[in-house]
Amino acid sequence: MPMRTLTLPCLLGALLLASASQAALRPPQGYYAPVETREGAPKACLGAPKPYTGTLQFTSKYEGSDKARATLNHKAEKAFRQQTSGITRLEKDFNKQVMHYLRDGQPEQLACAMDWLSSWAEADALLSTDYNHTGKSMRKWALGSLAGAYLQLKFSESKPLAAYPQQVQVIESWFAKLADQAVKDWSDLPLKKINNHSYWTAWSVMAAAVAIDRRDLFDWSVEQFRVAAGQVDEQGFLPNEIKRKQRALAYHNYALPPLTMIASFAQANAVDLRSENQGALKRLAERVLDGVNDPDDFASRAGEKQDMEDLKKDNKYSWLAPYCTLYACSADTEELREQMGPFKTFRLGGDVTRVFDPLKDGDS
Repeated sequence: MPMRTLTLPCLLGALLLASASQAALRPPQGYYAPVETREGAPKACLGAPKPYTGTLQFTSKYEGSDKARATLNHKAEKAFRQQTSGITRLEKDFNKQVMHYLRDGQPEQLACAMDWLSSWAEADALLSTDYNHTGKSMRKWALGSLAGAYLQLKFSESKPLAAYPQQVQVIESWFAKLADQAVKDWSDLPLKKINNHSYWTAWSVMAAAVAIDRRDLFDWSVEQFRVAAGQVDEQGFLPNEIKRKQRALAYHNYALPPLTMIASFAQANAVDLRSENQGALKRLAERVLDGVNDPDDFASRAGEKQDMEDLKKDNKYSWLAPYCTLYACSADTEELREQMGPFKTFRLGGDVTRVFDPLKDGDS
């Protein structure tokens, strides 16, 4: 069989792809924002929570629930909160430290944040291979929270991390270990078990991939997005989230933050995911927005009246910040974004509005 000769357009396309694969990974443009400075006394640096190096066998807050995993067990939730309190404190407070530093520019805030994070990195925290589903979920959530905030330090044009080369090396080595383990934890699942957990893992791995410039991790996250997009049906529903019955709409909404973040990060690296499965991400988002206004379609599809309590919280719509940079949002959606923002959620690394809509960010 004769060797196929590349035409000039094909050759240029191949060269562009090769160039993109060799280029350093980058986040969306807002992550390059400079550190601001404001007057004020520096906040005291409290002691970091003890690095968690134990087994990742945690109680599920849905313990005792049926297959829908939609009925909260308050006793189990209390146990879960106690078991994971140190991890959650690290996630939330590291995010706050980074937000405060980016707003105030006080070096003491940065030093505190780096000390906290490097203490966990040096201890190889959260890397136990003795885990259950809740444990591996905590690992991936923590990675996304921490790497998501760290990106704003890593890429800021002010170069705040230049003074911390040793800590940067330790932290980024730890991120690599966590990301590699997350990939092992969540790969090769049957389609019926791929749901929002896999999407959040893919976001966490994407954040780490860009922080440490790992193209293999980036590619894995993109592939998980494509699997997720393939799950969105013609009406914009996710079958595995419909199974959550009265919480189906809430879990559809919960699936959108990681998916919109992945799509935004992919686009910043010349990978456009918006057309996957005939515009699945947009179809899912519009289905959720329609459901928030009128949940009857979700109730009909899931077979139960929808629990809307979780959807009353403004930060649950943080996905609108990246979403409205990917698409030209309607006037109604823009109004909703304006009404509910600015968005701050530690699961996405802090002040999401700051990096996607910097002219509308609020005081951290």
